Amino acid sequence: MSKRLVIGASLVNCVHVAGAVHFLNLAEDEGFDTLFLGPAVSVDAVLESIETLKPAIVTLGYRLTPENGVTIVRELIEKSKNLSHKPVWLFGGTGPVAEKVRELNFFDVIFDGTDDIDDSITFLRTGSLPDKAGAELYATDLIGRINQKSPYPLLRHHFGLPFYDETLEGVAQIAESRVLDVISLGIDQNTQEFFFRPELRRPELDGAGGVPIYDAEGFRLIKQVAQCGNFPLIRCYSGTADVLRFAEVLNETIQNAWCAVPLCWYNELDGRGTRPIEASIKEAQELIAYHGKLGIPVELNEPHHWGLRDAHDVISVVMSYISAHNAKKYGAGDYISQYMFNIPNGLSFAMDLAKVLAQIELTESLADQNFRVYRQARAGLPFLSGDSDVAKGQLAASTSLAMNIKPHIIHVVGYSEAIHAATPEVVIESAKIVRGVVRSELHGMAEATFDPAVIERWTELVSEARYLLDFIVDEYSGVSADPLGDPTCISDCIRRGILDAPHIVKNDKFKGTLQTRIIDGKCVAWDSANKRPISERERLAAISSAQPRMREVLI
Repeated sequence: MSKRLVIGASLVNCVHVAGAVHFLNLAEDEGFDTLFLGPAVSVDAVLESIETLKPAIVTLGYRLTPENGVTIVRELIEKSKNLSHKPVWLFGGTGPVAEKVRELNFFDVIFDGTDDIDDSITFLRTGSLPDKAGAELYATDLIGRINQKSPYPLLRHHFGLPFYDETLEGVAQIAESRVLDVISLGIDQNTQEFFFRPELRRPELDGAGGVPIYDAEGFRLIKQVAQCGNFPLIRCYSGTADVLRFAEVLNETIQNAWCAVPLCWYNELDGRGTRPIEASIKEAQELIAYHGKLGIPVELNEPHHWGLRDAHDVISVVMSYISAHNAKKYGAGDYISQYMFNIPNGLSFAMDLAKVLAQIELTESLADQNFRVYRQARAGLPFLSGDSDVAKGQLAASTSLAMNIKPHIIHVVGYSEAIHAATPEVVIESAKIVRGVVRSELHGMAEATFDPAVIERWTELVSEARYLLDFIVDEYSGVSADPLGDPTCISDCIRRGILDAPHIVKNDKFKGTLQTRIIDGKCVAWDSANKRPISERERLAAISSAQPRMREVLI
């Protein structure tokens, strides 16, 4: 018997071979030896090959009329009784054929077209299908699950309804559907800010933007109801106050799959908290260190915050690097680098991809054996239309674009987000849309990364970003050994407009004077007086001449 041989064929008068060939290709990727017997192979020829080759697995397909398929399978059942070798039998066919064949109770595994690539990969690696196994099949940590499913990306989706009971029921429904690997719990602002100060909650704002949770037991119960289906991991965004205490609660209750925290936000800069920006940066760094010591992955969901506020592409690329730099400096071992496509709204797909490739190049330049970087891609919220049908197409299109970066994780965005918070039904349908794209593009997609226009913009952004990074390091070299990891230096960069965005909060502390425009599908810094794009050299020279170095304000 060949323990690593898989043979496949389409039976008798069926010439549809795509399913069998695709499965054999997956098997070969997993280290199996494979042999395709061909289309329209007789039952006798299949059995003769089994006796001669003694394969571990035999996969057969039939996609014509169900009644004919049943007749052929009955012949196979009867004649296979004389085999001296018994392989694992797999069958693939259309839903109607599979339904009839399943009633004959002969095949060990039946694929009916509703399954996905990751189901086949799981079977080849474990001998089980996800819907036939329990919790023992699934890794209970993020990196373990990434490795389990590779090269198929993990899928996650944000979920949190205004009422706790509805959210609880929805988590169970999503878990049972087996379409997500990670459920990202969306909590309301009251919970993020006042979890430990319930007396400060504003009851009229409960459920605004997510689910209200009042105590640790509320988190534990959510984790408990998710222990079904494909046993998805649970994670939750960080708090905007008492951040370390909140992280401890998440780790104790839901075994937070990874920590996601911005570096420069959730504070006075965006109004999502009252913390001074220096304090929030320092606390973000402490959160990184806390999770790093526990071996929990960390994500700094920072670059897209600038893009969502219409900062030009160079800022987003620079903040990708600064985020990774801080994650590495403060002790993260596994770093989740999120790339939100489609922001600012109006970027062309080609220039958007170029920006993300520049982000990846700078971020992954920091990777080494002690700092491992994983790519997470998602569609941008402003990109999705208020028309649900249009939004579904946009979600698929954005996912197709994102597949160019070979993500480890896809953050699925519900197609309803421009209209209302995603219900369980929307979450499941959105995940299935993304699964359809992944199925089509995981093997053999066209490589847009080779587009000359993409490469030209990618190269330009890396050069411009390095200029800005070098400027910051030089500007603060006299006051900090590491300005890119220093809360005071980063904060001063924001106050002076070195790091800026058109739509940040504007007051006596923060500029928000940067102007940007979408030109030829790119988001660029804009000189309104002369009505033209400007380079980082020009932009920063203007800042330096107007605002001399303010070393005296730095500690």
